[in-house]
Amino acid sequence: MPSVCFYFQVHQPYRLRKLQPFAEGASDPFCRESNAGVLWKVAAKCYLPANQRLLELIHRYEGRFRVAFSLSGVAIQQMEEYATEVLDSFKRLADTGCVEFLAETYYHSLSSLRDPVEFRAQVALHTDAIQRHFGQTPRVFRNTELIYDDHIGELVADMGYRAVLAEGADDVLAGRSPNFLYRHPARELTILAKNYRLSDDIAFRFSDRGWKEHPLTTSKFARWLHAHSGSAELINLFMDYETFGEHQWEDSGIFQFLDALPHDVLSARDWRFQLPSEVVRDLPARETLSYGRTTSWADQERDITAWLGNRMQQEAFHALHELGPRLRERNNPAALALWRKLSTSDHFYYMCTKWFADGDVHAYFSPYEGPYDAFINYMNALDDVRERILGDLPAQENA
Repeated sequence: MPSVCFYFQVHQPYRLRKLQPFAEGASDPFCRESNAGVLWKVAAKCYLPANQRLLELIHRYEGRFRVAFSLSGVAIQQMEEYATEVLDSFKRLADTGCVEFLAETYYHSLSSLRDPVEFRAQVALHTDAIQRHFGQTPRVFRNTELIYDDHIGELVADMGYRAVLAEGADDVLAGRSPNFLYRHPARELTILAKNYRLSDDIAFRFSDRGWKEHPLTTSKFARWLHAHSGSAELINLFMDYETFGEHQWEDSGIFQFLDALPHDVLSARDWRFQLPSEVVRDLPARETLSYGRTTSWADQERDITAWLGNRMQQEAFHALHELGPRLRERNNPAALALWRKLSTSDHFYYMCTKWFADGDVHAYFSPYEGPYDAFINYMNALDDVRERILGDLPAQENA
């Protein structure tokens, strides 16, 4: 019985205000107005209407429709600060028993690439937040930006997770299908590989009138899924939750698509929706799969160059992590929280200098005029935090 495994990423970074170098009387470098405004804009277009649709679908299909979420800790924190109504809507989904919340780094950081101590600390903070708000203890891990390789898999398994989500990169699969479970070559860790073609049909191509398959109807998409009967055990559809209403606008028909999809998928009686932990429980891993290079969801390369591909990004990343060990030695929780907000991957994504189609995606998400502006503003913010740490300046209580 093949399964559809839906996972949605929910994340909002703390955006920086415009900063001047070595400004005296430094205060919180993050822009409250911008962060609250963006959160409510996305909530009105995506989170609230999409959550209501999901709740209705779960009830309509009596629990046969099931989805998973990864909510970054900083997204949860901003919902607490600016939009408790949104957080409550996710809690209502959790109460159905048909929604699974995955583990990740609290600050949506790239710490798995550089600092295992910080990585484990942020994962622990995130797990505490999921337990506190949703009453679940995550058993499946999803790293920031789906970043994964064999070494990260070892870290994840050693923290006790049963399974991890990863990009189904063609070169890693090497002719194998993403539509089966795999296992880590050296750990008891199951790998769920994203079917990026089918995922991206919804996430990126849905409203593209130049796409030969436009318009994408639920009956067409369900036929594509059902065509895998007999040759697949599951289809992993992983995407940003903002696909619904924000990246694909309401007038594109994306909510109607979401509303009708369960009916057309379940019209084939041998198909079902399952949560990641259910898939791992019910299906055996097909074989070992080694991720010998670091993969992610991003760009044509599906690597980490979206965040660390140029010298600005690398310099900023190095400067950030130079502070980590010294900061953890200081008894200054507020300064540590500021530093961790600067570890969020979005800050490095804004510095990307790629062009053409990939560059268009980066520009869409960036609040800056260009990557150099993003770099300068970030380094100014980092200098401010460094001064707080090494100069023992008082940190903002609300950091």
